[in-house]
Amino acid sequence: MLDPRSAEAIPGDLDPALRGEVAHATARALVDRARSAEDPVVVERLVRLVETEGLDTVAGLWADAAPATLPGALWRLYVLREWVRRDLQTVMLRYRLGVDAAPVDEAVAGVPRPPEPGDLRVLVDAVLSGVFTGDLGVALERAGAFCRILATGAAFDADSREPADPGGATRLTLGASSLLRTGEELEHAASLWRQGHLE
Repeated sequence: MLDPRSAEAIPGDLDPALRGEVAHATARALVDRARSAEDPVVVERLVRLVETEGLDTVAGLWADAAPATLPGALWRLYVLREWVRRDLQTVMLRYRLGVDAAPVDEAVAGVPRPPEPGDLRVLVDAVLSGVFTGDLGVALERAGAFCRILATGAAFDADSREPADPGGATRLTLGASSLLRTGEELEHAASLWRQGHLE
């Protein structure tokens, strides 16, 4: 048996309170530094943060943050960008299936019609750039609208697969629900930012 002093000396995970402080401090530092520097090179590096540092590193910083916080919102934006980067064909299919049923969200997202795969990459990069150089509320709303379109497309795809693949249709339906929730979380974060309450 270890005595209490020896047990405390064993390295372990960060205390949850300290992890939250680190998440908020790093998110705020990144956003503030980019906004004050107004340097396109810095912004480009921050947009590509996951590509250079890895998704696990970014997850370690922000994945556990509540959605109605700056680190939680940044985490959702980086995951969305990474999904577009890694699985563009699936995202494109979901977008094309959902866009006609979500004209208001299409206008907010700002993807040209008819959308091309490159347009979706441009959108997610523009959203992240907007976090660091533009109106953060607008960037979060655009990402939220994009998630809503993808959720609609995933739901339509689930309906079409139901007869042949009920299990796959169920997974797609759950994914659509998750995307819708993410869209709502990003839109709520935009509202909090405008009120000065997105910490």
